[in-house]
Amino acid sequence: MSGSLWLKPPGPDGSWVHVGHPAPAGRTDTLPDLPRPRPGRPGAPAADPMDELAERLGVFVAAAVHPDEIAAILESDGMTDEYIRLTYGRQDSFALAEELYARVPRSFPEPDRLPDPWKVSLTACLLRGVIFALPGLAYVLGAPLLEGPPDRLGLPAGTLTLLAGALIGWVWDQSLSHRAYSWLGLGDRAAAGRTLLVGAPAGALLGTAAAFAVPGGPPFSYAFAAGQAVYVGAATVLLVLGRERVLLAALGPMAAGAVLALSTGLPVPVRITLLVVSLLAACTLALRELPLAEGVRAGVRRILRWAERRPGEGGPVRWRMLRGPEEDHARRGPRLGDSAPYGVFGLGTGLLVLYAALGEVLSGGPAEAVAAPSAVALTLSMGPAEWLLHRFRSGSLAGLRAARSPGAFWRRMLVTLARCLCVYLAVLLALGVTGTLLWPHAPGLTALRVATLLLLGAVMWTGLLLQSFGAVRPAAVVCAGAACAQSLALLAGIGQPRLVQLAVAGTAAAALAVLVCLLLGRATAHR
Repeated sequence: MSGSLWLKPPGPDGSWVHVGHPAPAGRTDTLPDLPRPRPGRPGAPAADPMDELAERLGVFVAAAVHPDEIAAILESDGMTDEYIRLTYGRQDSFALAEELYARVPRSFPEPDRLPDPWKVSLTACLLRGVIFALPGLAYVLGAPLLEGPPDRLGLPAGTLTLLAGALIGWVWDQSLSHRAYSWLGLGDRAAAGRTLLVGAPAGALLGTAAAFAVPGGPPFSYAFAAGQAVYVGAATVLLVLGRERVLLAALGPMAAGAVLALSTGLPVPVRITLLVVSLLAACTLALRELPLAEGVRAGVRRILRWAERRPGEGGPVRWRMLRGPEEDHARRGPRLGDSAPYGVFGLGTGLLVLYAALGEVLSGGPAEAVAAPSAVALTLSMGPAEWLLHRFRSGSLAGLRAARSPGAFWRRMLVTLARCLCVYLAVLLALGVTGTLLWPHAPGLTALRVATLLLLGAVMWTGLLLQSFGAVRPAAVVCAGAACAQSLALLAGIGQPRLVQLAVAGTAAAALAVLVCLLLGRATAHR
């Protein structure tokens, strides 16, 4: 059995096109009619039926990519080989299709305009960038309580304690966010909530433990690090579940107090109160978003099942079914191993940003060499970076529709990539210059610092681009390798810190650029 391949009227005005001769009045089918004598002058030559057929099927023949496509259309509408020999003088449908394919030039119609699935609000992305950087104002409020002699590396008192907790918490919450987003992508918001309910407190404990493992900090630095770890967990919950505005409101008291503290001296009790209020607000709002009662019930059921296990149930299982029939069609969630590379990527980028701010001090330079504006600029730029990632995905989708060959698509992809990357680097440079001018006693933004900042920005943006396409493992290997190389150079005292950082960032940026061209140059990667 065969039927027409046309699922909708293919004519230019929405009407059916008949493959054979015109259908009599009142008929709406697509089967060809028997040839009739044509009216005309006696003795005049008859019109070539091939010309008529090419005119009638011009839309289909011009859009065909192979003669077999035309042959399938002819056969599906009832044109037998005998009819083709009698009417058109060709051997069969394939011969007729080849001649039609050679006679009509190629003209591929433009696809229907579809809504852009990668279109996002620039305001929302900028808001996320502000939220990423706004917690840094908490250090302004807590600075009077962190006073003390410099630590053994020459950093301000409590810096190592806070950095250890922040770095470990950042790595954990990168993996946790990926796992929760994976559940959201599967349409299971409840499972994402349960993941966050278990993972956020665990990350807070890990961050606190890492901070307490660093000896010699001021007493308040440990309390501050514990609050920092708890806030990171609460912020992860709210950001994953799309509650950016709620989190911004929770940070309001702390941010207002920090701005006020820059101009007037606030009493220590007021500073502590503002920090605690913002922390409690973030935690309370995060708990409201989590399935707390359901999570507690699930935990109790799991404990009861574990307690009811009989002694022999943990033995050999050769005689038992490993999977019950009720589990055959159960939803399979993301694997734990798939989230680990995101944590490694977070560790690598976090260390690179840390070295951008503290590299010279860690290698024995003066405390005044802390390049905090560079770290702040990289953090604030994550909002525009996210928006530009979506613009690249949108541009690559448009390239798939417009390109006529793999080479043309590859060139369009490179142009879109270069445009988005240049815009991001321009934004990053503007943020770095502005931060350097506004930051008190900040080191000057020399050409070497500018080059390092831009290369680090290229590393982070291309790494995030690969991550957004699912190629997080090569990006994590490159970023983690760059962080390890700079750590080894720092510990061994090899080279001048700024030159080492420039070389490491340049090598990592070049490696990621090659990976982007190799992995994203294929059209199948943009499906």
